[in-house]
Amino acid sequence: MKSAARTPLAGRLNTLVIDGRTQAGRAELRPRGELVHGCADVLDETLTALPDGVRRVELDMADVVFMDTAGLQFLELLDHYGRRRDIPVTATHWSGQPRRILELAGLDTTDPLSAVPRSPGPAPAPPAPSAVALERAEQLHVLRAEVEQLRQAIISRPVIDQARGILMAAHACTSEEAWFILRKTSQLSNTKLRTVAAALTAGTGAGGPLPPEEVRTALRTAIRTCLD
Repeated sequence: MKSAARTPLAGRLNTLVIDGRTQAGRAELRPRGELVHGCADVLDETLTALPDGVRRVELDMADVVFMDTAGLQFLELLDHYGRRRDIPVTATHWSGQPRRILELAGLDTTDPLSAVPRSPGPAPAPPAPSAVALERAEQLHVLRAEVEQLRQAIISRPVIDQARGILMAAHACTSEEAWFILRKTSQLSNTKLRTVAAALTAGTGAGGPLPPEEVRTALRTAIRTCLD
């Protein structure tokens, strides 16, 4: 049994593959890759393909290396499957960045589904908003902000590394010194770090535009501070 999908994230292809086997009424599934946009569809395809005799579903999440808010949809779908069929489902062995996301969302990092009580029959109607629900909403807001910051960091990393290389070549400085110069320039000019890096790399090309005056002034000050 294997289901897979490819989804775009920060300009590259990421694959979620779910391997599995069914034995004695127990389905053992092992997702590999990233829980990003489209991951719930891959899970839905996998669950739909399970035989009718399955009475328990166990997911080993050890090979999941990245997770954004789409991973919460993945868990919601898994939980709904267990409720609809009135069978136990588990998702264990979380680690790394996905485990951190569960912590931010206020979920059990051992098994985020274990705290969800199940009873025979249809799922009960959702309760009225409470202080706990409001706190969970705030946690999810923080989670989304952190995921967005992570996406921006992934997108910005190549141009920042290129700008560091330019400074190292131009001023015979170390990688750490180049990093200090970029950060200091960002602070002095009140300009985002990736914007400083993009302006610096664009200005080194033939006929490329010079960085804005405030960035050039801050850059000169940062270089003197670091290297003089």
